[in-house]
Amino acid sequence: MLRLWDISPPVEAASPVYPGDAPYRREWQARLGADGAVNLSQIRLSPHVGAHADAPLHYDAAGQSAGQMALEPFIGHCRVIHAIGCGPRVQWRDIAPALPADQTVPARLLIRTYRRQPRQWDPDLAGLASELIERLAGLGVRLIGIDSASVDPADSVALESHQALRRHDLRVLENLCLDAVDAGDYELIALPLKLMDCEASPVRAVLRPWPGQVTRSAAG
Repeated sequence: MLRLWDISPPVEAASPVYPGDAPYRREWQARLGADGAVNLSQIRLSPHVGAHADAPLHYDAAGQSAGQMALEPFIGHCRVIHAIGCGPRVQWRDIAPALPADQTVPARLLIRTYRRQPRQWDPDLAGLASELIERLAGLGVRLIGIDSASVDPADSVALESHQALRRHDLRVLENLCLDAVDAGDYELIALPLKLMDCEASPVRAVLRPWPGQVTRSAAG
């Protein structure tokens, strides 16, 4: 059986959200039995709950919505890199050892910053340095993922890293759960929903083994 790593945290009422965002809520509209032949519910949530893809519309008034984004960046060869505890912004020096100069850099990079992803809102979450995003864009990277809730620290106002994504038309995945994933190469599948007027979309993100690659366990 082909191995899969599910890198999507649970989406439930207890899921952490950015302060002020709408948490996950589910209400039953009908219940199997007296009310009808099926269970039927409605859900309410911010599209940034759980593993999600930010669309350019999130940080660019003229940007694409989630449903307008091309799918190619969200599926294919990726590399998981461990930069555990490297906040408040992960720097190039923190990930450079995983990107040897004599090797082609995969188009998708997922960066693990937590030893164990918290199950509550983390005001001290680690983001990415905008300079790191600029450098990765120059290496041909098309998508960057992170296990924290944002590529910018929680108290950022200017959102420098989101703006670096905008300048280079990069795609981003946030709030991935990489707790059980060794460093190394994988196939990523994390497709956003076709939400035509939303600035983000939940994803069910999974990894599959990349042919011929051996994962590299993190030190510590």
